[in-house]
Amino acid sequence: MVQLNHTHDAARSSWLASANTAGTDFPIQNLPFAVFRRKGTNEAFRGGVAVGDQVIDLAALARSACLQGLAAQAATACAQPVLNDFFALGPAAWSALRHGLFALLEAGATGANADALRACLVPQADVEFSVPARIGDYTDFYTSVHHAANIGKLFRGGDDVLTPNFRWIPIGYHGRVSSIGVSGQTFRRPMGQALPMNATVPVYGSCARLDYELELGVFIGQGNAAGEQIALDAAANHIFGICLLNDWSARDIQAWEYQPLGPFLAKNFATTISPWIVTMEALEPYRQAWVRPANEPQPLAYLDSAATRAEGALDIQLEVWLESAQRRAAGVGATRLTHTSFKHQYWTVSQMVAHHTVGGCNLQPGDLLGSGTISGPTLDQAGAMIELTASGRNPLTLDAGNGTTEQRGFLQDGDAVILKGWCEKPGHARIGFGENRGTVLPAIGVPA
Repeated sequence: MVQLNHTHDAARSSWLASANTAGTDFPIQNLPFAVFRRKGTNEAFRGGVAVGDQVIDLAALARSACLQGLAAQAATACAQPVLNDFFALGPAAWSALRHGLFALLEAGATGANADALRACLVPQADVEFSVPARIGDYTDFYTSVHHAANIGKLFRGGDDVLTPNFRWIPIGYHGRVSSIGVSGQTFRRPMGQALPMNATVPVYGSCARLDYELELGVFIGQGNAAGEQIALDAAANHIFGICLLNDWSARDIQAWEYQPLGPFLAKNFATTISPWIVTMEALEPYRQAWVRPANEPQPLAYLDSAATRAEGALDIQLEVWLESAQRRAAGVGATRLTHTSFKHQYWTVSQMVAHHTVGGCNLQPGDLLGSGTISGPTLDQAGAMIELTASGRNPLTLDAGNGTTEQRGFLQDGDAVILKGWCEKPGHARIGFGENRGTVLPAIGVPA
C-alpha cells in the first residue's frame, strides 16, 4: 500500500483558487482522472485530471513537455481516448504523474512549466465525459452483510438469513459491459418476464419494480497472467482507483430469472459510473482497520493478512439522492434518501481482487469490479430502495415541492438518481468523487 507523503498534506494549497474552496471535491490532495472533451465539439476524447473547477488537459500537457521522465511517459499514455495504457504502466507511473501535477499546481509554483499547466486548464462546466476505460470485463460483487441480511429477511425470513457461503467468499457474477455508461446516462425502463404474486404463469411487460444500487466501481490497473494468482497483500498494486457505480436493477424480473444462474435481464440494461476515478494513493489517508467479529467465521488464509486487518477498510462516505420529475419541475432539486459508508462492507476491495484471481482468472487493465450494494447497519443507511421500502410494502413519502408529497415504492419514469461520495477526517483534506447521475425513461417494448 502507498505510504502517506507530501501530496496528502492538508496544509498544502494551490495557486488555483477554486482548488482551495471549502467543501470542494477536487483539492490538490485528490487529482482524480477522467476522459473528456469540450462540449459541442468533435474533439477527440482524452485523459484529464480534476482540480478545483477545472480539468487539466493531459494531452495538451504531454505536448508541452513540462513533465519529465516517468511522469511525462504517464501523461502521454493519458492522451488517448481511454486510460488503459496508463493503467498498464503501474503504480510507479501513476504516482509519478500525481506528484508531477501536484508540484505544478502547488501554491508558489512558478516558471515556464507552471505557466504551461495553466494553459492546459479547461473549465469543468465546458466539458463532457466518456467511459474512462475500454472495459474488457465487468464483475459485480455482493459484499455487504447488511444488504444481504436485509434482502434475506425480506424474502427468506428466519434467524439465519444469509446464504451459507456469504461469510466465506466474496460472492460475484459477471455483468454486461456494453450497457455501462457515464454519469448523465439515460435509459429505457427494461422489458422482460416476471411472475406475479400467486401466479403460476409469467407475464411479459415493462419492469414494475425498478431499483438503484449504491456501489463503488473499482478499476483494475496492471493485470495478471492467466493461471497466476494475485496475492492479497499484492492486490493494492493492481488497483488503479475507485469511482461511484449505480447497478440499476429490475427487481421483478430478477426474482423470476435469478435461479439457478443469477442475474441476467434484471441487470444488463444499464450500469452508470461517475466520470472521475479517485486513485488509491489519494484514498490512502482514509484507510481503517478491517474487523471480522470473533464469533463469525474467519477468512481462509488466502483472504487474510495482518495488513488487511490493520488497514483494509476504506471510510468513503456515500449518499443517494432522488430527483423526481415533480421536484425537477418545481425547481427544488433532489432529496436525500441514504447516507452510509463503505467501511461497513464485509469484504475489502483487495479481498475481491485476490478471490477473483485465485482460480487463475487473468484480470486486464481497465477491467471493472462492482463492490455490490453498500448498506450500513441501520435502515437509513440502506443502499437500495428495495430495502428502504421493504420491497415496496412501506413506500417512502417524499416532499415533491410546492407543498405536495409523492410516494415511492420503486423508481418511476422521469426519476433521476444521484450518487455522491467523499472522504474526510481530522488532519486531512476532504476529497470527493463528483456526481453519478442516471435518469429513467419510459419503456419501449416489443409486442407481447
